[in-house]
Amino acid sequence: MARSNPRVVVVSRETDYQRLIQRHGTRGQAKFFLASRKQSLEPLETIHAQQESTLRRVLSAVPEDWPRRQVDRRELDRFVFEPDDVVAAVGQDGLAANVAKYLDGQPVLGFNPSPERYDGVLVRHRPESAGALFQAFASGRLRFDALTMVRAELDDGRVLDALNEIFVGHRSHQSARYEISWRGARERHSSSGVIVSSGTGATGWARSVRLACQSSLELPAPTESRLSFFVREPFPSVSTGCELREGLVKSDEAVEIRSEMDDQGVIFGDGIESDRLEFSWGRVARLSPSPRTLHLASGAS
Repeated sequence: MARSNPRVVVVSRETDYQRLIQRHGTRGQAKFFLASRKQSLEPLETIHAQQESTLRRVLSAVPEDWPRRQVDRRELDRFVFEPDDVVAAVGQDGLAANVAKYLDGQPVLGFNPSPERYDGVLVRHRPESAGALFQAFASGRLRFDALTMVRAELDDGRVLDALNEIFVGHRSHQSARYEISWRGARERHSSSGVIVSSGTGATGWARSVRLACQSSLELPAPTESRLSFFVREPFPSVSTGCELREGLVKSDEAVEIRSEMDDQGVIFGDGIESDRLEFSWGRVARLSPSPRTLHLASGAS
């Protein structure tokens, strides 16, 4: 039977405080461990308390007749989102990026538990606004931005989508070897890998690479259907070059990369190395703007 009201799926992740307690067994042991290294447990406790308080406020703001479900980030690859779900991401910006690849148009509301710690690029809302945002969604007054995602498609049909960026390279610190093609140009590379970024990712890893390269490339906005790509530390040699090292990819274009790596070649998105595509010798990947977008709530009209 179809539901008359949407289900709210509240997604969060373990805090550093929780991971320390799990590792050391008790709060006392965790505090002793940090003290022995001239560190304090109290700041982590504060952040944990902010996270728990935000979770309670968001859950309590869900209308009583709406179904709700809590999901940890570690469960996302096994959780089945339904078409009429509303997703509330409670945590840092990366959490909203992590959940994006598992969605197909479901709206996301990002709640920032620690504005003094997290930038709030994707988790834009304070917990006290949760009730008003859910009501705005119910009445059709909630505005959304459609954020462009990145897609990697292999020649065997496998596909990987990511919100911020996709990395193509070697699994270890060895040089990545491949042939890159873009706008009719082609070049063999030995580098630290390739980053293909959306406009959302332009505030993250791509921004760091751009600064390190002293690039003047103007990065796209999050809602533009364009991408940027950067080659990390290309090495010039008798068989490899470094001319084809950055560019902007339009909506109807793709960067093509042919692997010259063994079984250590990988493709992964948004820093989640465990969810990767193997990119062994001879495989070809096409990287382009994804047909999917993340529908991120911006506010009520």
